[in-house]
Amino acid sequence: METATRTAFRWTLQPIEDEALVAALGDQLNGLPEPLARSLALRGVASFDEARHFFRGGLEGLHDPFLMQDMDHAAERVARAIEAGERVLVYGDYDVDGTTSTALMTLFLRDHGVEAEFFIPNRFLHGYGLCEEGIDHATDIGAGLIVALDCGITAVDEAAYAKSKGLDLVICDHHTPGPTLPDAVAVLDPKRDDCAYPFDGLSGCGVGFKLVQATLQVLGRPPEDAWRYLDLVAVSTASDIVPLVDENRILMREGLRRLCTHPRLGLVMLAERANVDLTACTCSRIVFNLGPRINAAGRLDDAALATELLIADDPVEAAQLADQIEALNTQRRELDMQTRDEAMQLAETFMAADPMALVLHHEGWHPGVIGITASRVAEHFHRPAVLLTTGKDGLAKGSARSVKGLSIYDALATCADLLERFGGHAFAAGLALPVDHVPELRTRLHAAIAEVVADPDDLLPELEFDARLNLMDVDDRFWRVLAQFGPFGPDNPRPLFWGRDLRILGQPTTVGADGNHLKLRVVQREGGTPFSVIGFGLGDRLDTALMSVRRGRPIELAFCVEENHWNGRTTLQLRAKDLRLEESE
Repeated sequence: METATRTAFRWTLQPIEDEALVAALGDQLNGLPEPLARSLALRGVASFDEARHFFRGGLEGLHDPFLMQDMDHAAERVARAIEAGERVLVYGDYDVDGTTSTALMTLFLRDHGVEAEFFIPNRFLHGYGLCEEGIDHATDIGAGLIVALDCGITAVDEAAYAKSKGLDLVICDHHTPGPTLPDAVAVLDPKRDDCAYPFDGLSGCGVGFKLVQATLQVLGRPPEDAWRYLDLVAVSTASDIVPLVDENRILMREGLRRLCTHPRLGLVMLAERANVDLTACTCSRIVFNLGPRINAAGRLDDAALATELLIADDPVEAAQLADQIEALNTQRRELDMQTRDEAMQLAETFMAADPMALVLHHEGWHPGVIGITASRVAEHFHRPAVLLTTGKDGLAKGSARSVKGLSIYDALATCADLLERFGGHAFAAGLALPVDHVPELRTRLHAAIAEVVADPDDLLPELEFDARLNLMDVDDRFWRVLAQFGPFGPDNPRPLFWGRDLRILGQPTTVGADGNHLKLRVVQREGGTPFSVIGFGLGDRLDTALMSVRRGRPIELAFCVEENHWNGRTTLQLRAKDLRLEESE
């Protein structure tokens, strides 16, 4: 399918309040090149000690779990269940965060002698979150406690139902709370208004991990006992697109080390099918290779398959589950491509009216893939996108995704009277509404976004640069320092550099099955080191590159520096985010 040429980017050099700080950091860090010192300053690093913590901070830098509101009640209740040998039902969600959370808590309880079972609602039978069927299952198995993870913060009615059944409920969530909290033994959510926890960006699995830490303290067990679950926290943190700063960056870094050295069996099996080398696993490998496979189970079948794989200790069982999930992922990709093509075409028709938000409805879209497609639509057109399909109950149901600076949760809140239900956070939300309300939602969301967009140019995608960079500065030391800026993700992206006066060597070309990736080589000055450049999704910039060659004009390049592993060789390459002909000064 052909889609419209990508919208032009705004190129912006990120401002620093005190540029003298950059020079001071460079001096303190043994002559660190100015572009790297600037990148550090943009990440809040202002001294040698802060730089050491940024680069070397370990698990000792994690916050005290008891700073989280209700943690004392939650940890004491879980510890009591362990000491009494109670049955416990672990209640999760059907995405990566939910299944890893469920696996983490189930393993922790079983590792401590508890007969723990888990329940994950079926997307098609139960919908999202706590439901009466799951609560009834807890009663059926004789459980006295439900630990709900990555869900439950708005489950006021369901919490009351659990209480009526004589069940204790502990909620571990990270979504935005509603006006009333559920009546439970404990409600853990760092986004609670009354929660003094110093970091509110944890994933659901991250909140569950903090409960494990606290419970171990109550039990008097070594804190190191929690580290064995860090691989699950890493998969969750990367896949749920939470900010990779503060505590998340520590959890992600240590979790990747765990994946490298002690990966659990289910992740090994999954990685084999995804052709991922866990000894060199990165956030992006999780996001693009492992996460989608785990998600495929809940999107197309039953998320319990993914959780069973994550807790499996039998190689034969794990291999069978991984094969099932791989088959589901293949099916998911086919549905994904079909939905993407249809959604892009439909979005083009609405873009003629230049809406502030895109609300797309198609009754035949599969509910398991529209969240992925909503993300792609939002990224491509750089505006909030809502994708809806028609459920069996006749309601339009779907997912919303947003872009930097625009909260889709807040925008949907202004339309709450149109919706049967909604929930989520600034960048992602789920919703349901009567089909005949969809046109009004389209109108109202446009108005809600228009109110907070000060300038229409704010809806143009922006490239925010850390620094201008001369390629002569990119040497082995530069790369060794730059690599320590990771793990990369939201709020800690790979430093983006602005290169000028770059000459293209040879003939640029497009690569990939659809010819949608740009490949070329550049050099900054005569005698300089040539660098290979790959621009994923930049095939539509080929004409600009060819024009540069024909006219002998240099280009400006927006790029990140990364390693390229090919045929046993490792070299540095530039990953282009955009390019343009350089304007004469």
